[in-house]
Amino acid sequence: MRLIRVDSGAGRLSFGTIAMPCAIGRSGACAASDKREGDGCTPLGVWPIRGILLRPGRIDPAGIRLPWRWVRAGDGWSDDPADPAYNRPVRLPRGFSAENLIRADDAYDVIVILGHNDRPPIPGQGSAIFFHLSEGRPTAGCVAMERGDMVQLLPLLEPGDAMEIV
Repeated sequence: MRLIRVDSGAGRLSFGTIAMPCAIGRSGACAASDKREGDGCTPLGVWPIRGILLRPGRIDPAGIRLPWRWVRAGDGWSDDPADPAYNRPVRLPRGFSAENLIRADDAYDVIVILGHNDRPPIPGQGSAIFFHLSEGRPTAGCVAMERGDMVQLLPLLEPGDAMEIV
């Protein structure tokens, strides 16, 4: 397993010989056991990369070796601890709270899904920790980087890689 290392204190991401700036949650980093839904905290730990979601027409998938698929209208991610599909992809509209994966900004043009609280999901302990494009500010608990850096990094990743947040 190869690791993308995120130094949460320095706001730096490294992979092999490359290093790039990154953003984490607005509340900083926290122990994974302390992570709670909506707290804005990025959980410390090693999180396997599950796959990638790409917004059509925004990113060229050529060279990507990780499993990926296009995001479609109506794709969402449940962030409601009362939802039986908590911390899983869902179709919108939905009777529970869920994040729309097609946003007005560019942050979700690339979504790298990290395996945090997903096998099995424990309601309330934090839904998806995504690795996505930077919005120029801290995230809601994810890890983010600039588009050019993400485009450089994606083709280097392969199945079995993970992200370590320290």
